[in-house]
Amino acid sequence: MFLEQVDINRNPFWKYLLGSFVIIIFSAIGQLPLTYALVESGPAIPGTNPMDMLRNLDKNLQLFLLLIPFIVGLLGFWLVIKKLNERTLLSVTTSRSKIDWSRVFYSFILWGSVSVVLIVGDYFISPDSYEWNFNFKSFAVLFIIAVALIPIQTSLEEYIFRGYLMQGFAGMFKNRWAPLLVTSIIFGCLHLFNPEVEKLGYGIMVYYIGTGLFLGILTLMDDGIELALGFHAANNLFTALLVTSSWTAFQTESILIDISEPSLGLELVVSLVILYPIFLFIMSKKYGWSQWIAKLTSKI
Repeated sequence: MFLEQVDINRNPFWKYLLGSFVIIIFSAIGQLPLTYALVESGPAIPGTNPMDMLRNLDKNLQLFLLLIPFIVGLLGFWLVIKKLNERTLLSVTTSRSKIDWSRVFYSFILWGSVSVVLIVGDYFISPDSYEWNFNFKSFAVLFIIAVALIPIQTSLEEYIFRGYLMQGFAGMFKNRWAPLLVTSIIFGCLHLFNPEVEKLGYGIMVYYIGTGLFLGILTLMDDGIELALGFHAANNLFTALLVTSSWTAFQTESILIDISEPSLGLELVVSLVILYPIFLFIMSKKYGWSQWIAKLTSKI
């Protein structure tokens, strides 16, 4: 079983706290190119928001600089797993004998297809809510950056929250529900300073924490993070390529720009109440999940 792969005697919880700190340090080092670019972009006006300074840069450069910390952070994560926790990457990925890439790709293709249908469908239903932004040269650069780096970003987040920390908290709490809840709350809170929160208010934290719960349920029911890896990569990649807006964290040279006034209530209902449960249902049928209560709440 996925959570039972932790040897609490060899890996007490303090190691997971120290490991998380090391990963944060590596990610901070990865932010140095972004800091340098902001300094070189010109003197900052006192009181200027760093995010406003970032928007002065080319959009593709913005995205590249925002994703570099995840590359360095992934290196830090690998070192923590190998040197501090003395574990294999496989042990924080899955309970199976090897990574099931078919699960990753199936989840990626399914959620990617849903994302495309939703965005294209909304464009045809409400064309006035979008501006056409396609420029072949700019989009080609975006495509290369996004395909190469966004899966690294999303994979690092899944490895940290649904793999590393979920197992660490499982060793401390000796049950399943607490690691699921705690990692989802931490995952949501890390989005607290996103520009989306400023635009939509703190109610969007329900979406972020709910998404964390959804990905955690995928992990516990499937005994591995493969499905979460595919879902998260598809979610961020297709969004970055297809549509952006003036108030999101990632500003990209996407095909469309959403100029409509966002509706938080609709987003919460569609994602948390409709799409996520349907996705879980499809996965449960495909992979034969059972004993939901035991897998989500039982003691370890």
